[in-house]
Amino acid sequence: MADNQGNGGDKLVYFLIGAGIGAITALLFAPKAGSELRSDLADATRKSLDYARDTSRDVSERAAEYYQTGVERASELGARGREAVNDLSTRSREAVNDLTDRSKELINRQKAQFAAAIEAGKQGYRDAKQMDQAKVSAAVEES
Repeated sequence: MADNQGNGGDKLVYFLIGAGIGAITALLFAPKAGSELRSDLADATRKSLDYARDTSRDVSERAAEYYQTGVERASELGARGREAVNDLSTRSREAVNDLTDRSKELINRQKAQFAAAIEAGKQGYRDAKQMDQAKVSAAVEES
């Protein structure tokens, strides 16, 4: 992008240098009268200025086009980046929610198993206590 603008600017500079050299050469070798020479120089200067204006307008238009293209591409990339971040955020949130749900399920199963083990221990204690009481009662009756 900068190369094209630089080339247009370089062309304008080279043109102006060439026009100056041409004007000086024309002055040195011109067999014309002073008024004719001044008229020719004024025409050449006007033509050079017109060419310089046209060239600068073209360069300016191309620069505006390149700028607009850059803005559009930057907007596109920004939008694509936002979409990617939103997608990644959504997928991460879903993964965390899934992991949380699975963890809750596992904890609830572990709680149930632990509660069942405690209840079985209590029942075993009660059964053992009843057996001991039955043995004590049997021993008391035998005596």
